[in-house]
Amino acid sequence: MDKCCYWFCGGAAAVSLAVFVIGFPLAALSASTVARAGKPMPAEALGAVHVGGGFGNVPVTKLMDYYISHPPKVQPVATTPVAPQLQFGGC
Repeated sequence: MDKCCYWFCGGAAAVSLAVFVIGFPLAALSASTVARAGKPMPAEALGAVHVGGGFGNVPVTKLMDYYISHPPKVQPVATTPVAPQLQFGGC
């Protein structure tokens, strides 16, 4: 019985390694894509983004202008943590 377990574990590890070795090159990005992703682009070069919700395609520059004009609201941070309220759970 012990030999069966070792064969099963070894086989499962070998199959997993084989799937990784075969599948990784298929799923990995090309070197040129990785190099391009590391360089920042100007907003004008990004074009338009499909926003959905009836808005359709919106240029990235307009999205940035809207974000600058309407920044997200920041919630004030409590200086002291609130103690949790303990309740009797009962049975």
